[in-house]
Amino acid sequence: MSTINTSTQENDPLDSMARRSSMTLLSDPVSHYSHRVRIVLAEKGVTCNVVDTDSKSLPKDLVEVNPYGTLPTLLDRDLVLYESKVIMEYLDERFPHPPLLPVYPVARGESRLYIYRIERDWCTLVDTLEGGRAKNVDKYTKELADGFTGIAPIFGEKPFFMSDEFTLVDCCLGPILWRLDHLGVKLPNTKQVKPLLEYMKRLFDMPSFQESLTDQERELRVVK
Repeated sequence: MSTINTSTQENDPLDSMARRSSMTLLSDPVSHYSHRVRIVLAEKGVTCNVVDTDSKSLPKDLVEVNPYGTLPTLLDRDLVLYESKVIMEYLDERFPHPPLLPVYPVARGESRLYIYRIERDWCTLVDTLEGGRAKNVDKYTKELADGFTGIAPIFGEKPFFMSDEFTLVDCCLGPILWRLDHLGVKLPNTKQVKPLLEYMKRLFDMPSFQESLTDQERELRVVK
């Protein structure tokens, strides 16, 4: 079990972080990009101070350590990392158990490609909907629903996405699937979609997934 200490944004959190010997994650409590990193921390059992940070009111000193001023941002002593995929892979290498990427290069490459496709095909749609930039909301929600419905049978082949083991790919998929209700994306309860719905339940019931959720994220999904 991990030791994830969650706190709200402080007046000057970066100064406080500099005095801490433990790892610190600046995390947006409603962002699926921050959520995926929190899942990794929980699955690895990493002791980490997670600071809930409002993306619209960032600490003034954040740009000194992260020139893009983005979340999530990880501080590990003198090391500062940003961009969720970079952070996830760093955590997987620094804390190798349980491994969240395959051992063999071909399988690792495939996992990275899956993550790329998730970001290109689905994250962009989610970001557009969450950012209020969608001129035609129905078009975007339908595209998400159709995309997941189309690949739903794949989720019945293995316990996790294209894998017998839980991986970083699942860490990226889970936060998106958790937000579908909130985004107005309705998945049909059909035989074709059943493997996906079972995968979602399996994923959401994992202790690490439950531990990764913020109070705000718990409110995003209707309990069924």
